[in-house]
Amino acid sequence: MSEIAMGFLIGVIATASFSVSGIFFKYWRSTRDTLFLAFALAFFIEAVNRIPLLFMEHPNEASPWYYWVRLITFFIILAGILKKNYER
Repeated sequence: MSEIAMGFLIGVIATASFSVSGIFFKYWRSTRDTLFLAFALAFFIEAVNRIPLLFMEHPNEASPWYYWVRLITFFIILAGILKKNYER
C-alpha cells in the first residue's frame, strides 16, 4: 500500500475516533452515565494515538508503544463496564 493511501486511512481512523468520542461525550453530558464517559475517553485516546503515525515517514502500528496505549483504552472501557454493572 502506498504511503499516501496509508496516511489517508490513518487520518480517516483518527477523525472517526474523534467524532465517536464527541458523540459519546455528548451522551455523557445528557445522562451523566460513566460508561459513556469511559467510551469517550477511550476513543479520544485512540485518536490521539493515531496522530503521530501521520507524521512518520514509515508508519508502523506494530510498535509496542501503540499496543500499550490500546491496552490502557481497553482497561478504561472495562472499568466503565464494571462500574456500570456493580454500582448500586
